[in-house]
Amino acid sequence: MKKVILSAACLGTTMVFAQVKDSLQTQSVEEVVMTASRKKENIKEIPGSITVVAEKQIQSQLTVNSDITSILQYTVPSLGTNSGQTSNTGQTLRGRQVLVLIDGIPQSTPLRNGARDLRVVDPSAIERVEVIKGASSIYGNGADGGIINYITKRSKTDKKISGISQIGFTGQPYGGTLGIRASQLLTGKINRFDYTFSLAYERTGYMKDASGVYLSPTYSTAKMDNYNGMLKLGYNINDNQRIEASYIGYSSRSDLNLGLSTGKYGIRPTIGEGVGKSLETTPQGTPKNHNIRVSYDNKNLFAGTSLNINLYYQDFKTVYGYSDTFLNGGQSNVISKKAGARFNFDTQLWNSANSQGEIIYGADILNDQTVQKLEDGRFWTPNMNMTNIAPFLLTKIDLFKKLTIKAGLRYENIRVNVDDFNTLSVLKSDGTFTTSIPVAGGKLNYNALVGNIGIRYNVQPYINLFASFSQAYSINELGRILRTSTSETIKSLETKPIIVNNYELGATGQLSNWLNYELTSYVSTSKLGASFVQSPDRALMIQRSPEIVYGVEGFLHFTPLHWLQFGGSYSWMEGITSLKDDGNYSAKINNSRISAPKVLAYVQAKPIPVLSLGLDMLHSFTQSRFEPNAKTGLYAYGEGYVPEYTVFNFKTSFEVNRNWKLSLGIENLFNKKYQPAIAWWSARDNEFVNALGMRGTLMVEYKF
Repeated sequence: MKKVILSAACLGTTMVFAQVKDSLQTQSVEEVVMTASRKKENIKEIPGSITVVAEKQIQSQLTVNSDITSILQYTVPSLGTNSGQTSNTGQTLRGRQVLVLIDGIPQSTPLRNGARDLRVVDPSAIERVEVIKGASSIYGNGADGGIINYITKRSKTDKKISGISQIGFTGQPYGGTLGIRASQLLTGKINRFDYTFSLAYERTGYMKDASGVYLSPTYSTAKMDNYNGMLKLGYNINDNQRIEASYIGYSSRSDLNLGLSTGKYGIRPTIGEGVGKSLETTPQGTPKNHNIRVSYDNKNLFAGTSLNINLYYQDFKTVYGYSDTFLNGGQSNVISKKAGARFNFDTQLWNSANSQGEIIYGADILNDQTVQKLEDGRFWTPNMNMTNIAPFLLTKIDLFKKLTIKAGLRYENIRVNVDDFNTLSVLKSDGTFTTSIPVAGGKLNYNALVGNIGIRYNVQPYINLFASFSQAYSINELGRILRTSTSETIKSLETKPIIVNNYELGATGQLSNWLNYELTSYVSTSKLGASFVQSPDRALMIQRSPEIVYGVEGFLHFTPLHWLQFGGSYSWMEGITSLKDDGNYSAKINNSRISAPKVLAYVQAKPIPVLSLGLDMLHSFTQSRFEPNAKTGLYAYGEGYVPEYTVFNFKTSFEVNRNWKLSLGIENLFNKKYQPAIAWWSARDNEFVNALGMRGTLMVEYKF
């Protein structure tokens, strides 16, 4: 299969908005980002929409909740709200799956999306988060809705040693909820050598709702040990050459022993009650996520050409709770190992007073081995071994320091080897189990030429216009398609890739010294999308049909006084599909992907230099897009009615002196009792759960 497509992220044509909520100063226009083009770029050169969550903002949000999925829901406008659990199911970006990276290393498992790729690193190790919104192929498989890249901390000092020590306590106004977290950062530079070392540990207490009732133990973050370690070593060979090596390790394990009391959808929440049945043989969580990276940079390889080489390896495993869905019961896991190399050349074509031209070119190589099994060794999916070799080329032209034009091509050459396997016997709605089927594996080949094109015109400081066309190319949920096979050979299954075309138009600018704005509209289409739908026996299956997702988002940021700032954002989206591929798009993509409209608002003040006060608000609107079944009165999965809710978080910090700082954060400030969106749209009794009640975090920091 060979297609010609124009893909937007291929080499990242996305514009950046740098969030500034916790700096109390407007971000410099000289701010640069790495993710959009795999090189440092000024935000005013990128023709698309990016959100940058800065270090101070991460640290401030960390005071309220250390869960990165919570931090992102309060800082990224078009990202779905989080579930409050270990799973990030439903937390899509612009209605599509997102590719998660750590320093460019893929964390997501698109061959079998286990929805645990956002919680793979502790926020204390993150310098900033760069979010490319819209289809992107710049980092390969899985970025249908965009990219979230965690950029980890690096040495920024000339001292031999400096660091930050933190210890914090969390708790709710109920017994048994006390938690503790501690982190240590050390960084320094010795001649040409620099280093960054960090450790973080968190032990959570029980999680309770606004009435003091235990939250459901399913996918719970309660009674969990979280560990994170990072070591980054760099050496400047000379002024032009640098080599860097890093290791990042993350682990989370829960020893929660809490029983489950199943509620009734829309009436009575599912809660934790009594003692668990001790059927789990392995603690649920993500027991390991190891990332190793080695990079080499040469700013002047030859004739105005620079070179960047990245070699990486990831070893990931996540484990789910016990389920009687399987014959004789069991715990499932997702295991993924990735090894890859990226070769990036950047050649300056010309550089005159009024124009510049350059090309970026190279190749990516990725091997991804993913499987889903039960802890007792039974295969739920077969072993899938994917190799992707992708050469690329991007051109960039800057004219009159106002106009930027980008265009790129990337050739995807993907091979997937699938082992022979037997499908698992799983529970049906009538109480019986499916029959295990032997399925012959084989080789699947995918090829496509994808590309991107974008333009940005910085007319005046008060208005900068951008437009882009971009694409993503992904083999999404191949494992889920295979594990529900009713055929004895994979060749008869619908395993074609998802190709997303993303169209974006927007404007951004600074109307005065105290007002910044951005407004973006987008449309993304795919001739063969993929959504979870409910089969007649209420099991989940993959629906493949043409799709259109469209929406708008925007933000306003005000700084009327040097000590005061406030602002907010709004995002709205809709998704439609042609179930019969006949041009009739009257059917809607369900709420598991299409999030309710969301408003984020904040106010931040520094009445005196040593005191900071902040209030964040998240408002999720009502979402009523489907009707329940006329006979049963039940909603299908993903189609449940979602009521609106509003949550406030408070945070404050006091600088005792140059070295010491005290911080206090209160999540769910008014102890509101509500259910997260996923509890409603999933429309299942066991998933109808309450959200976390009021919880406080007290943190002490020592900087040296």
